[in-house]
Amino acid sequence: MLHEIALTMVKGIGDITIKTLLNHFGSAEEIFKAKKVHLQKIPNIGSKTADSILLKDSFIRAEKELNFIEKYKIKPLFYTSDNYPKKLKNCHDAPVLLYFKGNADLNNQKIVAVVGTRNATTHGKAFCDNLIAGLQQHGLLVVSGLAYGIDIAAHQASLNYALPTIGVLGHGLDRIYPAVHRNVAEKMLTNGGLLTEFPSETNPDRQNFPKRNRIIAGMADATIVIEAAKKGGALITAEIANSYNKDVFAVPGRSSDEFSEGCNFLIKTNRAQLITRVEDLEYIMGWMDHKTAQPKKQQELLLDLNQEDQKIVQIINAAGSISIDDLQLKMNMTQSKLAMALLNLEMQSVIISLPGKVYRMN
Repeated sequence: MLHEIALTMVKGIGDITIKTLLNHFGSAEEIFKAKKVHLQKIPNIGSKTADSILLKDSFIRAEKELNFIEKYKIKPLFYTSDNYPKKLKNCHDAPVLLYFKGNADLNNQKIVAVVGTRNATTHGKAFCDNLIAGLQQHGLLVVSGLAYGIDIAAHQASLNYALPTIGVLGHGLDRIYPAVHRNVAEKMLTNGGLLTEFPSETNPDRQNFPKRNRIIAGMADATIVIEAAKKGGALITAEIANSYNKDVFAVPGRSSDEFSEGCNFLIKTNRAQLITRVEDLEYIMGWMDHKTAQPKKQQELLLDLNQEDQKIVQIINAAGSISIDDLQLKMNMTQSKLAMALLNLEMQSVIISLPGKVYRMN
């Protein structure tokens, strides 16, 4: 692990360049063994950067970090490790190295990120608590940023309802910021954990938190924004999640409420699905519990459909999922008539509408 840590501490190279080096040389150790002429053949590796790699100054700092993580039983998760969060690994700018302390499964089948304003209202905290209570049955992992407001409410609710929860930090694991959340953070270590890309002695500097947000968005299947101003970290996280083609949900609020502006904006600009209760999330994500009697009930329902609706159902069923544009071509219907038919089928729980006007069978 010494070579992997040292690689992340070489000046002048970032995560994307390191991944390029790994693809070319195969391992961190082989990168440090490479000759300068071979290093310079890699994109973005000039003479100065190649010298930085070959000088191996980063090993001094890396040895110190290795001692720290061994002392405090911190798990280093390198990009090529099987324990590295797989959903995050698919993101092009994912960190090459993560430091993790805790016992949660970072590759849980279902992971949600819950984010929002630091100035959470009583209503926002109550919604957060109700949402996580409703998600308890799914045994999912809740991810947030251990910040004031919605973040800490999400972590606390997860602990209350025995759901594992991960706090993604914008600093090293030698400290907790804000310090007032230390007690919650310590409880999270027994059912969840703390995760960061930053080595020890890294201060919680302002520029670290947007970087932290990409881990939150990248790890999760869905990001839920509960109260957010028009500018702030929660909207950055939502934007990153959208760039990763992840599902984003936002809780609507009154237009006059400052900390509903961000959520309303996300919904209005089709950057987020509207969510008012846990069932909305379950429905869109396909996490609804199907009772054993449902197939029989659905078969009875299909018999009551008209010929046109039955054809729509047959096409969707055969395709698995299909966009409204492709469906329109196959059905040769006007878009308004097709939209009405789809709405009718959706209201009868025959089909499900997915983001991007895509449909699949329920």
